[in-house]
Amino acid sequence: MSRPPEADAAPRRIAIVSDAWHPQINGVVRTLAMVAAELRRAGHSVLVIGPDRFRTLPCPVYPEIRLALWPRRRLAAQLAAFAPDSLHIATEGPLGHAACAIAGRAGWSFTTAYHTSFPDYLAARFALPRRLTYRWLRGFHGRGAGLMVATPALATELAGRGFANLNIWSRGVDLAAFHPQNAVALPYPRPIFLSVGRLAVEKNLPAFLALDLPGSKLVVGDGPARAALMRDFPEAHFLGARQGPALARLYASADAFVFPSRTDTFGLVLLEALASGLPVAAFPTAAPRAVLGRAYSLVGALDGDLGRAARAALTRDRNACRRFAEGFSWAHSARQFLANLVPLHASARQAIAPPIAA
Repeated sequence: MSRPPEADAAPRRIAIVSDAWHPQINGVVRTLAMVAAELRRAGHSVLVIGPDRFRTLPCPVYPEIRLALWPRRRLAAQLAAFAPDSLHIATEGPLGHAACAIAGRAGWSFTTAYHTSFPDYLAARFALPRRLTYRWLRGFHGRGAGLMVATPALATELAGRGFANLNIWSRGVDLAAFHPQNAVALPYPRPIFLSVGRLAVEKNLPAFLALDLPGSKLVVGDGPARAALMRDFPEAHFLGARQGPALARLYASADAFVFPSRTDTFGLVLLEALASGLPVAAFPTAAPRAVLGRAYSLVGALDGDLGRAARAALTRDRNACRRFAEGFSWAHSARQFLANLVPLHASARQAIAPPIAA
């Protein structure tokens, strides 16, 4: 049984502010929920403040994502009432910017995280020059006392782009929920190639769906690109968003997991697939290389030709995939997160003065 994060340490009050939270379904929400659960199990008090606590409007390009409207005054009151020992600002949206402003006014030290490669996403969707987005991100994260990143490779890349105070915060997988024993018979011709994730332009789904592969292609997830993908690739099976046991059964029942994204910073779905005994096929980009490491040829295939990688993944040992995933845990991820947090200044526990209206 994995050791809980700092179970013998004095209990701490940890506030996490995130624009990504339930009912959204994505890697950021999954990571924060699992780490918060581990920290609570160890005796710490964790408050996650997401858009569900505020008036919101839909994000223009992702309607399923709700953005908090003018959250600063209410957010300040919630943080003051909780009186945290540490503050972590997880995202760069309206809540993240409001939390930065509150912290600056109150004299708080805080940490941030780099979950999403916005420069690549905005370049893909709007042709916005990456240098402008990186400049904006450096300004945001530069106000914090530490920036958490998922892999050493990402830390090296961001350091080269002028980011500082970088700390590693890896990810985990629920080994009980995702398991080869969840396999069932699926009503599709084999081999079954599975992809799981948000259906959006930055996920590069056409690179998978256009492949000439035998058997069936299954796509799990939802997002703004779903209608166009269903129209352009009618032979694929689009199953919509799946969670819990329904998702676990699909992982365990497929023959290969195809990860076409070139921009993800980690890819929790890679670990979920491997924990289910499902070999991975991906481009040799930073996230899959960092997650799979030197074991990539045992538990999957990384190749600039994604079709070749998908076929090669069919030959990998499913037991090796499971053994590899067993090296990751959310308890370890939570310990890293806890170690990366910084204490607030002494004055930070005092009541926060009402902020200037956002």
